[in-house]
Amino acid sequence: MDFTVIKHAVEVDHGIKRLSMSFIKKHAAPERARLSAELCGEISEEFEKIGLTTLPRTLPTDTREFVWIIQRSSVLGEVTAIAAVLAQLDKIGMSPLPQVFDNYPQAKNSLA
Repeated sequence: MDFTVIKHAVEVDHGIKRLSMSFIKKHAAPERARLSAELCGEISEEFEKIGLTTLPRTLPTDTREFVWIIQRSSVLGEVTAIAAVLAQLDKIGMSPLPQVFDNYPQAKNSLA
């Protein structure tokens, strides 16, 4: 997997870039016919290794879908990490801010 182009694109766009899963697959595994949940998991792990995170956190297997790639060390990356922790705590019923996601269902689904 070579994510040099993706990492550079994120850096050039101030730490965030919206890309299609088709584009990501082309760089991750061009020889593969389709995106599987397993391949998406591997892609996420590789992104983590090079300092990137995604929204949604769980990558879709549909190549027509778009995702946000975010530089973890950026301000937005840190805010995303904090929000993801809150979403996980909310999911297990331990949120320090009960009902915080009631008004933001899309955010909760993307962060969990």
